Amino acid sequence: MPDQAEGTAGSPTHEVRDFLRRRREQIAQRWADEPLFRAVFTVSRDEAVEAGKTVVDALAQVADGDRVEDPDAAGFTAVREQLARMGAARSRAGLSTAQVSSELATLRPPVENLLLSELQDASPEHARDCVTTLSVLMGTLRVVVMQTALSEGQALIDRQRLQLLEVATPVIKLWDGIVAVPLIGTLDSARSQVVMETLLESIVEQQARYAILDITGVPTVDSLVAQHLMKTVAAARLMGAECIVSGIRPAIAQTMVHLGLDLGTVVTRSSLADALGYVLHQLGVGIVTPGANGTVTR
Repeated sequence: MPDQAEGTAGSPTHEVRDFLRRRREQIAQRWADEPLFRAVFTVSRDEAVEAGKTVVDALAQVADGDRVEDPDAAGFTAVREQLARMGAARSRAGLSTAQVSSELATLRPPVENLLLSELQDASPEHARDCVTTLSVLMGTLRVVVMQTALSEGQALIDRQRLQLLEVATPVIKLWDGIVAVPLIGTLDSARSQVVMETLLESIVEQQARYAILDITGVPTVDSLVAQHLMKTVAAARLMGAECIVSGIRPAIAQTMVHLGLDLGTVVTRSSLADALGYVLHQLGVGIVTPGANGTVTR
């Protein structure tokens, strides 16, 4: 019979806690051979064993606090980052959420078998209660891993989405003091916000006096996006730059008219070329075109 750890009060939860601390090394050694640890810690088995020990310590701490059913128990805090890396690594390897969950489930039998070997002389009721407690604790660990991995995955998706929005919103320097944002595709509220932020930052960086917002490639806008575009124009004006909107399609024009948006102070042009011509004229820059006989016409 293994030695009883100090503080064992005979409750199943504390029995499991003390078992985890006694068998820490053996559990970690067995976990190191399971697919989840073997696939993540490919360089060194010792590294997998150390990672396993850390998780066992966390489980013991959770049991010590009598919170085996609580994914928010303090004991899990120390291992959340590690567990998230493990879950994310398996996801990057192409495993689905269900497959990662199945790999996590394989961690329970080795621990359960060790516990049962210690409870051979215990009463059936006590053995059953201890095994049930361990099952609940391992189930909570499974929930923690999946929650953390999904949260990390969502954060990655959000970062990639923002990067895509920024890539899809290029600000082009057309001339000294002139920047343009040629927009293509669907505009929603999130992208409209990125347009505003990107354009205003570019006005500052380029010290631009004119900003052209070309929406030739935008098929339609809803009322919220239309209002956002007008706010972008107003914000650029507050920064000392004149914003010209070009390429307004008939459907978008109707939306703006139906909304009753005041376009009286907004300079609009039919195309990006017309908008650029307008700005160059405002700057006093002439367009020089070679004539057919070699002369120059201004």
